[in-house]
Amino acid sequence: MAEGNANDDSHNLVITCEHGGNRIPKPYTEFFKDSQDLLASHRGFDPGALSMAKDLAATFAAPLVSATVSRLLVDLNRSVGHPYLHYKAISKQQGLRDSIVKRYYQPYRSQAEHRVRQAIADHGRVIHLSSHSFTPELYGKVRKADIGLLYDPLRPYEVALCQQWKLALNACAPELNVRLNSPYKGYGDGLTTWFRQRLSAETYVGIELEINQKHIFKAGRYWPTLRKVIVESLVMALAKFGQDHPLRQNLPY
Repeated sequence: MAEGNANDDSHNLVITCEHGGNRIPKPYTEFFKDSQDLLASHRGFDPGALSMAKDLAATFAAPLVSATVSRLLVDLNRSVGHPYLHYKAISKQQGLRDSIVKRYYQPYRSQAEHRVRQAIADHGRVIHLSSHSFTPELYGKVRKADIGLLYDPLRPYEVALCQQWKLALNACAPELNVRLNSPYKGYGDGLTTWFRQRLSAETYVGIELEINQKHIFKAGRYWPTLRKVIVESLVMALAKFGQDHPLRQNLPY
């Protein structure tokens, strides 16, 4: 695996993983006693996303904010008020919803915001990478992407970094189908969009990494090797991005 602190931008990365596990805390297990299969599926969490996030954080010596509470209890990548913020059995109870948001959602968002704002204060700009995975097939439609890089096309720094990362991935693993803003749009409801509403395009660069779960479930060393490739490609992309968009304390650039 590539060594940490490989370039100037290593120091202003923040890594998050909103769907790192499918844990249901004991006070809420009764709501999921008949939903074990659902919890084990993509509806419950993003398989592989946390191991990818840990590798990124370790390589770049970056802070990692992660959660292992199931997205069915509360989806940390949704806005409060979103119809799928909670599992249906919970969404019907206002008081229960409010207590779960207070106990799990708000602390996670606060910790992520603290890390992001601290990186901006220290370095002038933050690169926030949010680690996710997606199902190979959804509603009977096969998804062709192997890796998706999600961003806001109206934010030039996000566009530039994703373009560089795609080029680097193509160079490191030409057999992979790397797509931009696929299988989702990077400007939909989510943590990166929440940050964009609060932070300028000059100081905040938010990218969601999406990995097709067909690669995560392959046997042997394939998945660890793929994580290594993804990390090494990001080292390459950040080096080029840093040359094109040098980090400065005094904005604008």
